[in-house]
Amino acid sequence: MANQPGHVTGIGGIFVRSQDPKALTQWYKEVLGLDVASWGGAAMPFDAPGHPPKVSWMAFPDAADHITPSTREFMINFAVDHMDAMIARLTAKGVPILRRDDGDTFGRFAWIQDPDGTKIELWQPK
Repeated sequence: MANQPGHVTGIGGIFVRSQDPKALTQWYKEVLGLDVASWGGAAMPFDAPGHPPKVSWMAFPDAADHITPSTREFMINFAVDHMDAMIARLTAKGVPILRRDDGDTFGRFAWIQDPDGTKIELWQPK
């Protein structure tokens, strides 16, 4: 099918609703270090150093607790270049770490929530 036209080639963006978009944008800029541009969003080039070679899409059953404690219907996974430095940054900003997994087959993970309650999975690939 990939040889025929009319198929998805990648993820072009993540767009979320927020009661306070300006405050949420500021949080992502200050806490996670996203390079927020004047248009209000952040572009993360695929050819940036440390960017994963693929983007994943996956559906979880309603009963799955992978996104808990968030009540949102989605979770965002951000690849990070240095998990220990990211955890130190988050801790300094007072962001609670929901859970960590430093022994996963795919690399190191940590989970947090943004001010709107969206669960964020941080991933340092192997």
